[in-house]
Amino acid sequence: MSAPHAAARPAPDQVMLDIADYVLGAEPGGELAYQTAHYCLLDTLGCGLEALEYPACTKLLGPIVPGTWVPNGARVPGTQFQLDPVQAAFNIGAMIRWLDFNDTWLAAEWGHPSDNLGGIAATADWLSREALARGRAPLTMREVLTAMIRAHEIQGVIALENSFNRVGLDHVLLVKVASTAVVGRLLGLARDELINAISLAWVDGQSLRAYRHAPNTGSRKSWAAGDATGRAVRLALMARTGEMGYPTALSARTWGFYDVSLKGEPLKISRAYGSYVMENVLFKISYPAEFHAQTAVEAAMRIHGQLAELGVGAEQIERVTVRTHQACVRIIDKHGPLANPADRDHCIQYMMAVPLLFGRLSAADYEDTVAADPRIDALRARIHCVEEPQFTRDYLDPEKRSIANAVTVRLADGRELPEVVVEYPLGHRRRRAEGIPLLIEKFRRNLARRFPPKQQRAIAELSLDRARLERTPVNEYFDLYVI
Repeated sequence: MSAPHAAARPAPDQVMLDIADYVLGAEPGGELAYQTAHYCLLDTLGCGLEALEYPACTKLLGPIVPGTWVPNGARVPGTQFQLDPVQAAFNIGAMIRWLDFNDTWLAAEWGHPSDNLGGIAATADWLSREALARGRAPLTMREVLTAMIRAHEIQGVIALENSFNRVGLDHVLLVKVASTAVVGRLLGLARDELINAISLAWVDGQSLRAYRHAPNTGSRKSWAAGDATGRAVRLALMARTGEMGYPTALSARTWGFYDVSLKGEPLKISRAYGSYVMENVLFKISYPAEFHAQTAVEAAMRIHGQLAELGVGAEQIERVTVRTHQACVRIIDKHGPLANPADRDHCIQYMMAVPLLFGRLSAADYEDTVAADPRIDALRARIHCVEEPQFTRDYLDPEKRSIANAVTVRLADGRELPEVVVEYPLGHRRRRAEGIPLLIEKFRRNLARRFPPKQQRAIAELSLDRARLERTPVNEYFDLYVI
């Protein structure tokens, strides 16, 4: 006969206490963290604006009940929607992630920390409008940047040594946890309320990764983070009402997250929370491609130029060999039919075949009209990945965090082109000086997709002046994005 379970309410798990104390502490980081958060804000909002060109995304946006308008509700950038903060968080989060073009964090668990901006922006905007309606001061964009730094840090530090994908869970569980914590701070939760909210995020059912992998790859991977950050806002609001928490949601025997999802293993968190993740986050600047392929796409673009100089078409390629890191092989090394854009933007062979053939890779290149070109699948079949152990070690090294790919092309006439090695992608911290001007160009280009020239100039003028932007009330900034 098994021993009865103790009914006394235990102290909260240390993991949850540490998150709460970090969120309620002093501003994290210094100039580099806030400078990077500023660029991250612009890039993330721009990614959302580009997604509005795709009906598969826009069909999911707006209020749950068509025609609903919420007084003092949060704005959804690039639209006329004004929604409750939960639905606004979903809308903004889905836009941000739709095209796989926002920032990335690669570790034992990979993910996209700017996904948290959905919950942060929606909550901060709604709170600001509510405050003004009651004669109080609104939040400022400085507070949005601070929340972004904290959310990046929570998601990224937990991801450093904990691989949820290896047990079949999706990384958006960390978006839910991080968003719940920082939104709780914005809502003014007391420490015990915040711990309750964080526990609700952990005890929630977590998403399976089935929708990210063949044979089930599908568009949910583009709105899963929106769902997570919207759910986070709801949980934080519930905690604000006094809803109880679950102190050992992680460590409870049999029923807790560790036993149910991690085979009894506790989380490994050996780095204190600060601003490391924001300072080292990876921007996707040039290509809307799953990040493990970014350097391979860059190499393919260079090789396209070399082929043009030789007067040789990509159709004359006999074989492409890609030396790569283990995560790339595990996630995006795919052969056989690709069912939809979500399948194609997670296939390294597809992401390389398009630039080798056409000298470009844009979000539109994942659509059916481009994918129907038979030359793409024919070339995909000739692209082969092999793991390079040193690349895998450098990928995991916290001092390097490289995402290397090395590409060799052999032509049908027997010639072999020199191997092209790209160790760090353009959006890496080691290439920041090279990348930031292009990131700003990307932001301006995305503004132009949605707004007339006068409105573009107004948004860009304020957005690029960080000192002025940080002083700006959140509601005033997002009012500029109303179409």
